[in-house]
Amino acid sequence: MKKFDFIIIGSGQAGIPLAFSLSKKGTVALIEKSLLGGTCVNTGCTPTKAYVASARRIWDTLHVEEMGIEIAAGAKANLEKIKARKDTLINGSREGIEKSIAENDTITLFRGEAHFLSNYEIAVNEDKITAKQIFINVGARAVIPKEYVHVDYLTNIDILGLTKLPEHLIIVGGSYIGLEFGQMFKRFGSKVTIIERGDRLISREDENVSESLAEIMRSEDIEIEFNAKKINVSQDENSILIKINGAEKEIKGSHLLLAVGRSPNTDALQLENTSIDIDKKAYLTVDDYCKTNVEGVFAIGDCNGKGAFTHTSYNDFQIVEDYVLGDKKRKISDRLTTYGLFVDPPLGRVGMTKAEAEKKGFEILIAHMPMSKIARAKEKGETKGFMEAIIDAKTNQFLGACVLGVGGDEIISSITNLMYAKQPYTVFRDAVHIHPTVGELIPTMLANLKPITTV
Repeated sequence: MKKFDFIIIGSGQAGIPLAFSLSKKGTVALIEKSLLGGTCVNTGCTPTKAYVASARRIWDTLHVEEMGIEIAAGAKANLEKIKARKDTLINGSREGIEKSIAENDTITLFRGEAHFLSNYEIAVNEDKITAKQIFINVGARAVIPKEYVHVDYLTNIDILGLTKLPEHLIIVGGSYIGLEFGQMFKRFGSKVTIIERGDRLISREDENVSESLAEIMRSEDIEIEFNAKKINVSQDENSILIKINGAEKEIKGSHLLLAVGRSPNTDALQLENTSIDIDKKAYLTVDDYCKTNVEGVFAIGDCNGKGAFTHTSYNDFQIVEDYVLGDKKRKISDRLTTYGLFVDPPLGRVGMTKAEAEKKGFEILIAHMPMSKIARAKEKGETKGFMEAIIDAKTNQFLGACVLGVGGDEIISSITNLMYAKQPYTVFRDAVHIHPTVGELIPTMLANLKPITTV
């Protein structure tokens, strides 16, 4: 049994910085069964946003005439080159991590799958290791419903390995992953159909966001099928056949992408050998400091069910680092919900939706402005979407906001910062902003608050 001061299972966006931080205080065992860097570096943010950028270049070439530009020949996506660019970005990030670990004398990297033998003992291949403090950072993976296991399907990982464009990509799931891949592959040149069990896209968003996203997808000739309560799938040597609600609708495609949700990678840990609690969805249960019910054992990142974003995973690292090495002042409940949907135009979201604010009993005021009324959006030729803010009528503070439109993923941070500062919306309303920008119209929007019943 090899003894360490700390054991970290998984090298994702919480595990890697924690390993380097803890290595200054003691010996660290870092366990990774796959690629260093976790989902974000290898199969998440970095590769998908590289693809989004390539897809945007295609879109630009197809819309240049609107801006008075003439191009003699049209554009064509070369998926091999797009993939090669993506791989270069990933490899650069991963190699940097590998080099830093190799140069750190207090971090020992174990390649293999971790299995708990007891609360504080872990087996990795032929090695057995122990520590009084263990940090579980095993991430999550795509959910594969049993009705699809008999056909060839793609996950968010598999689709990034393609070198030839799908002729017709069928996507089951109309949420974040499905929409991003749907739009990018439509722009690359594939026919795309998105199938959604519900009656709208991304049901956690407010209805006007869902409706606008559907309009954006359809404006690019992406087909959407809603209310697909029953889906039957079969395959022959040439295609995938989807039947929706019996014989109501049949769709034939060349490739199938499953984007119906994520599940934590806790099932391989053999937690039955421990006292560590998990919930009904197999997420590790944690308190405000990412601590499990077992003293000295923490769960960070996607596997604790408290965020499922790179930025929340990194914040988990900050919380745990502060708890173990600092003042124990940072905690999960202090952070605001904020995230982006990186379609084009993107969605930036912070805080509550209107539906959430109403459900919690807030008296709310709404500020709303279509992108079509913003001069800079017109000048850019990108007027789809809108900006919206939700204000607490009693405190004048932001409860939430969304920017669905050009620059929305960046613009939302200005409201996020004000919410963390707990300042009233009037601070933003009365400030002087740069002209001409999209964000400069937020003060104008905030000067026209209305009760939700009149919006």
